[in-house]
Amino acid sequence: MYSGKTVLVTGSTSGIGEGTAKAFASHGAQVMVSGRNQERAEAVVADIAAAGGTAELIIGDVADANFCEKLVNETVVRFGRLDILINNAGIVIQGKIASHSNAAWQALIDTNVSSVFYLSRTAVAHMKQQGSGVIINISSECGLIAYEDLAAYSATKGAIVMFTKVLAIDHASDKIRVNAICPGDIDTPMTNIAWKSLNLSPEEIRKNLKDHIPIGRIGEPEDIAATALFLASDAAGFITGTVFPVDGGTTSR
Repeated sequence: MYSGKTVLVTGSTSGIGEGTAKAFASHGAQVMVSGRNQERAEAVVADIAAAGGTAELIIGDVADANFCEKLVNETVVRFGRLDILINNAGIVIQGKIASHSNAAWQALIDTNVSSVFYLSRTAVAHMKQQGSGVIINISSECGLIAYEDLAAYSATKGAIVMFTKVLAIDHASDKIRVNAICPGDIDTPMTNIAWKSLNLSPEEIRKNLKDHIPIGRIGEPEDIAATALFLASDAAGFITGTVFPVDGGTTSR
């Protein structure tokens, strides 16, 4: 499906990003893996190679504007083009805003919002030259509905929703499609850290989530990857500027 296509997935050393990188590689794409952890990145690339796929890695922090530009440009240098950018990297900080330092707020902005701006700006320049491209931004259900103790995090994810819509309008004539996915509760390392702060056992957490999520189960990284595979495909050629909750029905309550 994606033979000859190049995909860059940020934050692809674990969780949703890892699952998405592996999914695109399994469908023939050349994948650029990126994150802050060298060991985990190497493991993801090795897994892709063992499955017969093609992947390389670039280590760095997307909170750094210079690294974002380098990451996109280096991807094009290594693979010759960039067809799909998946802005997945993100962090979460919980608590009332009085508990957040200025540095914590800035970290959320830099990682969750500014990185998407920097990466997309550089990617758009290459995609315009190619005459095509797809950008998929990973937001969150927290960008659509309110949860206690997540005001700062939710602000960053809400920003991604509107950024997606405007970017899609601005570049539709350039044949660049831009959409967002808003995951709900997904079984990832980052989510597991958040769960630990609730002082509940894994069994209690999963029972609560089963009651909370209409479809009756927690999501898996593969659920998000499947949506990204569709949105990046020709089958979604008439879809742009749209926000897709992938949350088992939570935002429909």
